[in-house]
Amino acid sequence: MKQNRKQTRSAGFSILELLLVLVILGILAGIVGVRFAGQSGKAKVTAAKTQLENLKTAMTRYNIDVTDFPTAQQGLEALSEQPNGVRDEDWDGPYLDEKITEDPWGNPWQYAYPGTHNNDFDLYSYGPDGKQGGDDDIKNWSDDDE
Repeated sequence: MKQNRKQTRSAGFSILELLLVLVILGILAGIVGVRFAGQSGKAKVTAAKTQLENLKTAMTRYNIDVTDFPTAQQGLEALSEQPNGVRDEDWDGPYLDEKITEDPWGNPWQYAYPGTHNNDFDLYSYGPDGKQGGDDDIKNWSDDDE
């Protein structure tokens, strides 16, 4: 009879062993989660910089065709839809494959014409914190230029 008891005990895991495995899995999941969260933030910054470059290129194409940049009132929508006051023969848009009005964090892109930091226009995102100023803003000018 003693042999049967030994076989039964060694056939399964104890609650302590299962808890230990769960704790280890939890720690590993926490480490991996933190690393992926950091990568997600970097990916959004990269996406914002790419959007900014796409918007700048579209602005240049618009300027070549219309011989001016969109007014502040027309905004970035002028890159996707022909604004009032622009002649049909001048506007050769849309200048973007898809309408871009928000940055990767869901905040609207900021546009100013004429620009206060650039000779042409200012285009920027408040970045991850959604607030103006700070090192996280994505903008079409360098702070060294000021």
